Amino acid sequence: MGEYLNLLKRNQNFSYLWWGNVVSLLGDWFNLIASAALITQLTNSGVAISYLFLVRYIPVFIFSPIAGVIADKYDRRTILIVTDLLRAVTVLSFLLIRSADQLWLLYLLTAVQFMLSALFTPARSAMLANVVQQKDLVTANALDSFTWSTMLALGSFLGGIVAAIFGNQTAFVMDALTFGLSAWLISRIVLPKRERISISGQSNWLEFIGGLRYLWQVPVLLVISLVKAAGSFVWGAINVLEISYADQVYPLSDTALGQWLSIDNGGTATLGLIYVVSGLGTGLGPLLIRRWLGDSTKRLMTGISIGFLLTAAGISMLGQVSTLSAFLGSTFVRTVGTGTIWVFSSVLLQMLIPDKVRGRVFAFEFAILTLTQSLSIFGAGYAQDVWEWPLDQITTGFGGFGIIVFTLWMVFFLFSRKHLHNYETVPSETSTTAI
Repeated sequence: MGEYLNLLKRNQNFSYLWWGNVVSLLGDWFNLIASAALITQLTNSGVAISYLFLVRYIPVFIFSPIAGVIADKYDRRTILIVTDLLRAVTVLSFLLIRSADQLWLLYLLTAVQFMLSALFTPARSAMLANVVQQKDLVTANALDSFTWSTMLALGSFLGGIVAAIFGNQTAFVMDALTFGLSAWLISRIVLPKRERISISGQSNWLEFIGGLRYLWQVPVLLVISLVKAAGSFVWGAINVLEISYADQVYPLSDTALGQWLSIDNGGTATLGLIYVVSGLGTGLGPLLIRRWLGDSTKRLMTGISIGFLLTAAGISMLGQVSTLSAFLGSTFVRTVGTGTIWVFSSVLLQMLIPDKVRGRVFAFEFAILTLTQSLSIFGAGYAQDVWEWPLDQITTGFGGFGIIVFTLWMVFFLFSRKHLHNYETVPSETSTTAI
């Protein structure tokens, strides 16, 4: 961990960005568990929970093209501050939801929150390469992943306990406070001047398409930008299925630990425990595989291959186990894979994409992954409620999809690896002058 602490000490801008991420993510997991628990309390429907995830992802898909252009045209720090403050106000409005006939308001507010997230995420991903040197990109992204995972573990566990003992309202208030603190921390960042695009007379959509033209010219980078989308089609369904597993199959209140803690809402507490393990997997996975493989382009691509294999294996195992401990072990395997896929693909894009188009590339990546994740989530909810498939059958089916995705990636990787030396450095800015 020495190199990560050293990066935080010597790079104050990254330190502020990182601390803002810490507090914001902590609140996010409080919010997710509280929202899922609220829906479970008001209506016991798999489709209703699927809608929660859909309204978290669809606005991202719709607004990402505009968000990418904004991230390239305007000050990225200002974008992050404004969206954080607006999200704080939005999350506080969750306190208005009291009954089942107000679920539409929960969905609406969630959609607004993630419309703002669609502006925040690509701007932050693009800004990361503005505040750290290229030699530190892998370290910074690995630390971001470890932070996301740690906050997933800590925030989910605490969120589950807080929601179960103090109620959902407390979790919503804490989430709003974290957004405010994140905005203050980001306001401390001093960004270097950078070139921004200025294309008068074109709509945001045309400017966004202009950014995508760069990816079409570099097919290897286009495929890398689709890596998270391919993976999210496989692991997206697990977001819904984990809630059902926690509530219906492995409620913590049925265990000795749950009885000792006097936990009544065992499903919520179990979900928090599942997220603890998920956090450990996504955090440790990229760090360990990076230490084993290294930071070169070919090694990062190899790491993505390992990530796809572990993801498929972990999900397949989830559908076969019969105890909570085995379920948690399978979750760990799965999330080591998903964390590695996420970190290594992000690093490759930050290393190889020019700054003037980076925001639009990350917006494209974010939009496509939310689309595939939405399809995966809806498919899982539909299979549960309409087709009435058992949980293990649905899970095993998505594990099969994971094997197919892994196979397709390996075909691409084996075909393209002999050409990877052409992408060891950032592409020339001259190739993007028309973008």
